[in-house]
Amino acid sequence: MITNGQRWLRRLTTADVPGGRPRVRLVALPHAGGAASFYHKWARLLPRDVELMAVQYPGRQDRADEPCAVSMPELADPIAAALAPMAGPTMAVFGHSMGAAVAVEVTRRLEERIGRPLLRLFVSGRPAPHRQRPTAVHEGGDDALLADLRRLGGTDESLLAQPGLREMVLPSLRADYRLIERYRPAPAAPLRTPITALCGDRDPEVSPEEAAAWREQTSGDFHAQVIGGDHFYVTDRPVAAVRAVLADVRPQVPLAAAWPSTP
Repeated sequence: MITNGQRWLRRLTTADVPGGRPRVRLVALPHAGGAASFYHKWARLLPRDVELMAVQYPGRQDRADEPCAVSMPELADPIAAALAPMAGPTMAVFGHSMGAAVAVEVTRRLEERIGRPLLRLFVSGRPAPHRQRPTAVHEGGDDALLADLRRLGGTDESLLAQPGLREMVLPSLRADYRLIERYRPAPAAPLRTPITALCGDRDPEVSPEEAAAWREQTSGDFHAQVIGGDHFYVTDRPVAAVRAVLADVRPQVPLAAAWPSTP
C-alpha cells in the first residue's frame, strides 16, 4: 500500500547522524512543469545532518499517469498532510517560482496543524503576493508556453526542439500554468514562520524589490538575498543557492570546506 508520504515526497538524502534524526529537514517544491528531480544537484552539496526531501506533483515522471492538480488546495492539502507527521521546528520549506506559492500555502496549513512556526520558509523566484503581476500564458497555444520557457531561461533549446519531449512536458506545464495563473490567495494573517526571499539578479519574473516585499507575509524574521543568475539560478548555480539556504538555517557551520570552488 502506497502511503500519502510515499506518493508526494521523494527523499533525496538521508541524514547521516546518530539516531538518524536530521538537524534540519529541508522540503523543496519545484516550479511549474518541474519535478522532484529538479533538486538532485542539491543532494551532493548538503551537510550530513541535513535531510533533503523534494515534492513530486502529480502528472509527471513516476506520477505521469495521474491527473495534474487544477487548484491550489489540490496540491497544498495533501502535501501538508504528508508532511504533518514530521513537521516542527527543524523543518524548512523551500519553493521556487510556482513552488514558492505552494510552499506558502503548505506552511500555513502546517502552522495551523502543529500550532507553531516552522524553522524557515524560503520563497524563490516569485514576487510577493501583493506584487504579483497577472498573466494568462496558459490560455495561449503550445508556442506561448514554449516562448515563456525561453523568456525565463534555464531550458536547453535542443530539448524544446524534440517533439517527443515536448509532448511529454507540455501537458503538466500547461496544467501548472493554469493553476498558478488562476490562483488568488485568500486574505490571511502573516505567517509566524520566518521567511527568506531569494531571486536571481537577472530574473525577468521577479525584481529584488518585488522579492523584498515578502517581508509583509511574516510576523517573524525576514531576510532577502539576490543571487547572480536568471530565473533558474537554483540549478544553474546550485552552490550559491544551497549556501544561501544553509546560511539561514545553520549559519555556524563552515559552508565551503568540501564543496566545489565554482557554482
